[in-house]
Amino acid sequence: MYAILDIETTGGQFNEEGITEIAIYKFDGHEIVDQFISLVNPEIPIQPFVVKLTGINNEMLRSAPKFFEVAKRIIEMTNDCVLVAHNADFDYRILRTEFRRLGYDFNIKTLCTVALSQRLLPEQPSHSLGKLVRALGIPMADRHRASGDAMATVKLFKMLLDKDLNKEIVKEHIKFEIQKGIAPKLLDIVESLPSRTGVYYIHDERGKLIYIGKSRNIKKRINQHFTGTTTKCKKIQTEVYTVTYDETGSELIALLKESEEIKINKPMLNRAQRKSIFQFALYAEKDEKGYLNLNLQKADGRKKEITSFASIQEAKNALFRITSHYHLCQKYTGLYITKNECFQYKIKECDGACIGTILPEEYNERVQEFITKNSFEDNSMILIDRGRNSSEHSAVLIENGIYKGYAFYDLNYQITQIEILKNIIIPMQNNRDTRNIIQSYIRKSKTLKIIKF
Repeated sequence: MYAILDIETTGGQFNEEGITEIAIYKFDGHEIVDQFISLVNPEIPIQPFVVKLTGINNEMLRSAPKFFEVAKRIIEMTNDCVLVAHNADFDYRILRTEFRRLGYDFNIKTLCTVALSQRLLPEQPSHSLGKLVRALGIPMADRHRASGDAMATVKLFKMLLDKDLNKEIVKEHIKFEIQKGIAPKLLDIVESLPSRTGVYYIHDERGKLIYIGKSRNIKKRINQHFTGTTTKCKKIQTEVYTVTYDETGSELIALLKESEEIKINKPMLNRAQRKSIFQFALYAEKDEKGYLNLNLQKADGRKKEITSFASIQEAKNALFRITSHYHLCQKYTGLYITKNECFQYKIKECDGACIGTILPEEYNERVQEFITKNSFEDNSMILIDRGRNSSEHSAVLIENGIYKGYAFYDLNYQITQIEILKNIIIPMQNNRDTRNIIQSYIRKSKTLKIIKF
C-alpha cells in the first residue's frame, strides 16, 4: 500500500517552515482507496513568493485546522504504507519536523518519484513534476496546490509501476532506513540558535571548545552536524553540551574570524582546518624570451605568490576569466587546456602563437596590470559588506597590504577614511590565510563595495 503525498509550505528558513496544505491519496497499486486533503494553519506568516506561487494566503488559513488537529488523520492515512512523493526527502522532512514539535517520532518508508523516473525514464530531459507530466501526456489541474500535485504524482507513479514489470526497480528505490529524530538535548540547542550568518562554537560538558565553524545559516549548519553520520558529526553529537555563536552578517568576516579562532584555540575536531586550505598558488615568472608567465603550482612558502586557490577547479575558473579579461595567452598560465574546456568556457583554443605577435614589454604590461589589481602589496582599502542587521554595515580594513581587522558601523555614518575606521576597528591577525580569504571573497562576491586609498 502506498500513501502518495504532496505538501505546500510557508517557505522560509530550513526546518522553520510550516505546512499550509496537505493532500494524501492511499493507493493500492491499481486505484485510490482513501484520500485526505486539507488546508493547515501553520501559525506563522507565508512568504510572499509562496503566496504568488500557490495562491494560498494568510487570510485563507486563519480558520483552517492546526497541524495537531490533523496529525491523527495523517498517521491513519500513512500507517503501514510506503510514503510516495515527488522529491520525497523534502515532504518527509517537513512531516517529521511537524511531528517532532508535537513530541512524536514519525518514521515511515519512503519512495521518491524523481529518482524512480530518472531510472525508468532516462530519456526525459527534465524530471520536474510539471515538465514530466506534460511530456507524458498526464492531465494536471491545480498546479502548486497539494491536491493537484499529489493527483499528478499518483498518475505518474501508476505509469512508473507499469513500466517496472517485475517491480524490482521500485523495491530498490524504497528507503528502508528509519531516520532517527534529534535527541531532545540537541533539539533544544538547535531551537536556541539564529538562522543568520556568523561563527559558531561547539563546547563539551567542561566548556572546552571541540569545534569551530562558520555558516550563512547557523541553525541549519548545526542541525546538519546533529543529524550527520560522518565520524566528525557523530563525535560532535556525543560530546556537545552547548553551542555559542557570534553573528557577523558578513560572510567575509565569518570566514576571517573562523580562521583566526581555529588557529588560536586549536579545537580537536578542526585538525584538518589548522592547515591552510589554499593549496594552489599563482606565481609570475619570466621565461627565456622575456614574457611573464602566470604559473599555477602547489603553494610554496618560499616564493612570492600573487593569489591562491582552494582547489584546482577554482583556479581554472579564475584563470579562464583572467586570460579573457586581460587578453593573456592561455598557454602561459601553467594550465593544460583541453578542447572540451575551451568549448565549455566559450573561448578559442590557444596554441601560443599569439605570443610571437606581441612584444614582451607590451604583453608584460597586461600581466602586471592583473598583478597590481590582485595583489595586496602596498594597497590600502576598505571592504564594505553586510552588517549584523539592516541598520548597519561591516568594514574590513587593509592598510599597506596588511589586514588590520574589521568593524561594524551604523548606516547613518559614512566610513570613507582609514583614520575614522581605525578608531572602531577590532584588531585581527594578518597572515597568508587571511590574505587569501579576502582575495577569494573579492573574486566571488557580488555585494562587496571596495574603497581604495
